[in-house]
Amino acid sequence: MDVLWAGWRSAYMSEVQQGTEADACLFCELPKEDDESVYILERGEAAYSVLNLYPYTSGHLMITPYRHVGAPGDLTAAEQADVWQLLSRSQSALETVLGPHGYNLGVNQGRAGGAGVLDHFHLHVVPRWSGDANFMTSAANARILPEALADTWHRIREQLSD
Repeated sequence: MDVLWAGWRSAYMSEVQQGTEADACLFCELPKEDDESVYILERGEAAYSVLNLYPYTSGHLMITPYRHVGAPGDLTAAEQADVWQLLSRSQSALETVLGPHGYNLGVNQGRAGGAGVLDHFHLHVVPRWSGDANFMTSAANARILPEALADTWHRIREQLSD
């Protein structure tokens, strides 16, 4: 295979390569929209969960406080509690909907740490399956997702509302 196409990533990659940043913080703006249009899964009192638009695997989501805060140590006790409550609920829903074999949980802090959104803490929840790092990841730096993002959102959201 000579050419792999993932045109939906081009705008994101252009911004990352050029080092440009949006005027407004993505995680501050998302809660202003309706849940389905931006894939918010669940809203807590101090934080919310949202599907990643550029997922590593199906069900890759993020949990972030509403308040613009950069480091986990700067979260209030209420924000910390909400993040961990949403993590627990998200993993429970993912277990039922997607049945992963494990998870990667991670925080990328600062540009050098790989953060795509700087200065707004967010926790990545990446479902994993045995053998999911197929040849595409290493040969072409690409991921293959078996389901459309909107379909994944509907399935997880339905499970969270039960």
